[in-house]
Amino acid sequence: MRAPLTVQGAARLRAELEDLKSVKRPAVINAIAEARAHGDLKENAEYHAARDQQSFIEGRIKQLEGELSHAQVIDVSQLNAGSKVVFGANVVLADVETDEEKRYQIVGDLEADIKLGLIAISSPVARALIGKHEGDSVVIEAPGGTREYEIVGVAYTG
Repeated sequence: MRAPLTVQGAARLRAELEDLKSVKRPAVINAIAEARAHGDLKENAEYHAARDQQSFIEGRIKQLEGELSHAQVIDVSQLNAGSKVVFGANVVLADVETDEEKRYQIVGDLEADIKLGLIAISSPVARALIGKHEGDSVVIEAPGGTREYEIVGVAYTG
């Protein structure tokens, strides 16, 4: 199955890939060349650190290229799911006990970032929300215990 990605998530991953290839890769190659010029490589910490960094960068480039080539990019703004929660939905939840509101967008696993309110479609919260509608109540099992939320808003914006 192809991993879903939003258009914005794919753009962020492509930007990271471009930065790795055009900025970070050349910088680490220069750092290795500079460290080599210092002589004995066995005891050269800068050389070993640069090689480790190069290994990380090359691995991340391969990972991003593979993920992007196998991803299914979905334009969320073109979805017409109404008030139903599906992939890409921007969901506003209200805690039934405290009335505190939380906003999330359900995105692909590759682009999830809780600090930005982007939750993975495979997460427990997203799984509890998928298929529900605005106005529905959902019970979510969280590490801190069970919480009940009401879905107060569902939108599909890019």
